[in-house]
Amino acid sequence: MTFLDPFYALFLLALTLLYWWPRPRAARIRLWLVLLASLVVYTSLQVQYLPLLLLLTGLNFWIGKGMAIKSRPEVQSDQAHLSNEAWEAMQTLWSQRATQLLILGIVLNVACLFGFKYLLLVLNGVVAIAPSPAVEVGRSWLQNHILVPLGISFFTFENLAYLIDVYRGAPASRDFLDFASYKFFFPKLISGPITRYHPFITQFNDQTRTPKLEHFTEGLWLFAAGAVKKALIADPLGMFVDLCLGNLERAGSVDLWLVVLAYGLQLYFDFSGYVDMARGSAMFLGFTLPDNFNFPYFTTSIAQFWRRWHITLGDWLRNYLYFPLGGSRRGLVRTCINLWLILFIAGIWHIDTRGTAWGFLVWGGLHGVALVVHRLGDRYSQTHARWGQWWESVPGMVTAWVVTQGFVFLAWIFFRLPDLRQSGLMVRHLFGVAGDIQFTQKVYFEALGLGRFDLLWWMMVLVVVMALTYLVQGGLKLQLNWHLKLVLVPLCFFAVWMLAPEGGTRYIYFDF
Repeated sequence: MTFLDPFYALFLLALTLLYWWPRPRAARIRLWLVLLASLVVYTSLQVQYLPLLLLLTGLNFWIGKGMAIKSRPEVQSDQAHLSNEAWEAMQTLWSQRATQLLILGIVLNVACLFGFKYLLLVLNGVVAIAPSPAVEVGRSWLQNHILVPLGISFFTFENLAYLIDVYRGAPASRDFLDFASYKFFFPKLISGPITRYHPFITQFNDQTRTPKLEHFTEGLWLFAAGAVKKALIADPLGMFVDLCLGNLERAGSVDLWLVVLAYGLQLYFDFSGYVDMARGSAMFLGFTLPDNFNFPYFTTSIAQFWRRWHITLGDWLRNYLYFPLGGSRRGLVRTCINLWLILFIAGIWHIDTRGTAWGFLVWGGLHGVALVVHRLGDRYSQTHARWGQWWESVPGMVTAWVVTQGFVFLAWIFFRLPDLRQSGLMVRHLFGVAGDIQFTQKVYFEALGLGRFDLLWWMMVLVVVMALTYLVQGGLKLQLNWHLKLVLVPLCFFAVWMLAPEGGTRYIYFDF
């Protein structure tokens, strides 16, 4: 049951009515409703790993609770007479035990993620370097019997964030129902956005009354906008991308440049559409999930891009990796190493369920290099005023935008084709290759009903609409009022119903 499944609309409507129905002890019943509904959604997608996720949820709840007890014990009556030295020694011991529990939690979560997502990849590498019958048997068994649990990467990152937050002093959850409802909250369970426990449960505790009509209208609008992004923009673009890359040897250079543009747009509208529908679903239950995108394709530096693309992942990498590694506090060389490392780890995180890796490592490494170059350029601008002033001028900003987005879109090649043989072939064919005539006929006229120029024109119109939206919302700070949104919502759903391609495509980030 996915967001665009008609049954999901009935499910969400029924859940919303039950959730806000007035009753005694409403808070506990609402949490049970959230948890049970979330279990139903996950069961409809992949039932076999539900016990595993429940076990991981229980372990992280127990470890977090244990850390809170070990790190912030209350003074007992038989401890009041202790000397200062003895009290400090006891606090040190408690702190050590909290650290041990944190390490245990990190190891358990990372080991689970590694076992399901990366072990097969490692075995493939071992077999390629030093073939072994035992390793080959293990690899074959994993390929034939083990699926990657849906949402395991997002699930693991949220667990790690929770444990580290508790270790840093945030209060641990005292109620397993609270924690399980947060962990399994169905709008964000499979593909995010990555959400922290404490803001989530604070929002729940603040629910004292049924939201106003404007709140539900905003949820409807977000869901409708996300449906349009996914069904009417991402899926048609995805059809073209799949057709071209499925016949890569027959595609010409012009076709591949169109693919570069189309895939960058498809990925954005597919993932941001999913997040919009997730946030809209959450608003029906009174929760506001963090946004994941802020017009990333209109940024003029790679640093700005990563502040606006997959925002919750960027925040996670910054707060739980970059800052603990020293951030920018230990000199320029260490800063550059840290910047490259966190983007390389982002590439590792994106290794998909197919077990292909090299393209994602190249993609992460390239973005890491781009961040390092940007940091060095910033440092150079601080000592050469004219250089910095030029980049702040209109020609400089236009150049920066072209360079930044050109890099981002070209780097997506390795994201879409993680097999380096295929991505390398595509890069080599970007120049000087004529397309097969039969390929052109089948892809453009028979499958799409559009010529090359028509497709390019359609994508350019899409980019212009994005730019106007960015100007209105980001520059002028204007928003549609809720009355107009309420009028547009049924039009959006009707357009999706009438015009969406039959079947659609799988959400791209389901593979991560």
